[in-house]
Amino acid sequence: MTIKLVTIDIDGTLLNNNHEILPEVKETIQQKRAEGVQIVLASGRPLIGMLDYVKELDLTSDTDYIISYNGSLVLTAGSHKVLVKHVLTHDEYIEIEALSRQIGSHLHVEDMEAIYTANRDISPYTVLESHLTNMPIRYRTVEEMDPDMMISKMMLIDEPDVLDAAEKKIPASLYDKYTFVKSMPYFLEVLNKEASKGNALHDLAQRLGIKQEETMAIGDNENDISMLQYAGIGVAMGNATDKTKQYADKISLTNEEAGVAYALKTWA
Repeated sequence: MTIKLVTIDIDGTLLNNNHEILPEVKETIQQKRAEGVQIVLASGRPLIGMLDYVKELDLTSDTDYIISYNGSLVLTAGSHKVLVKHVLTHDEYIEIEALSRQIGSHLHVEDMEAIYTANRDISPYTVLESHLTNMPIRYRTVEEMDPDMMISKMMLIDEPDVLDAAEKKIPASLYDKYTFVKSMPYFLEVLNKEASKGNALHDLAQRLGIKQEETMAIGDNENDISMLQYAGIGVAMGNATDKTKQYADKISLTNEEAGVAYALKTWA
C-alpha cells in the first residue's frame, strides 16, 4: 500500500541533539513531498514553537497541516485555521493545580499565547519549555487566572525521579478524565481526554480521504505512541524510549543518524 500521509514528531525525531534538521532529512522530506506524500509535523509544542521548522521545510500552504499541543490543535499551515480543537477549562485547571500540590510536582499551563505558572520561584523546566517553544512566561496566582482562558495543555514538571514518584500518586479516576502522557522525562503533559497525536492523525486522514493503512508516523517518545499505534506503519527512532519502541512496527536510525530520512526512504 502506498504511503500518502506521514506525521513526524519534532524533538528527538526531526531534530538532532543540537535542535537542527540535518540536510539529508530536509532533502528527503522535500523529495517525498515532490512525490505527492503529505508531510505533517506533529508535536507537543505550541504552534509558535513549531513555525521555524514549518518554514524551513516550506510546509506553509493551506494544503499543509500542523498538529500541535500533542493533538489538542490541528491547523492549516498557511492561515492557521483551526480544524480540530480539544482544550481544557478553568475548572479543570483548578483540579490539576490542586493535584500538583497533593502529589508534590510543579505545574505550568499553556494557551496559544504564553506559559502560565503560579510558582513564584519559576521552575527551570518552565524556563526550558519557554526556550524550546519561544513562548513568554507569565506569573499568575491561581486566583489571577482568567476563567475564560482556553488552555491547550497543562504540564507537571520536575526532576525525572521526582516526577516519576508524583505520577504514581495520581488517582486512577483522573485517567478516565484526562490524557496523561510523558513528552520528556521531566514533562508529564495533561490534556483533554480526546487530545492525542493518534486521534489528530485519524481526524486529519479522514478529512483528507486517506486510509489508515496509507499513513506513517515517526516518533521517539511516549507522547508519540498513539500515532504509532494508529498509523499503517508506526516507526520508532533508534533513540526512542524502550516503551515507545514496543509499539512500533519498524525501528529506524537515531536522530543523529538522519533516522527520519532513513524511514522515509525505506518504508514510504
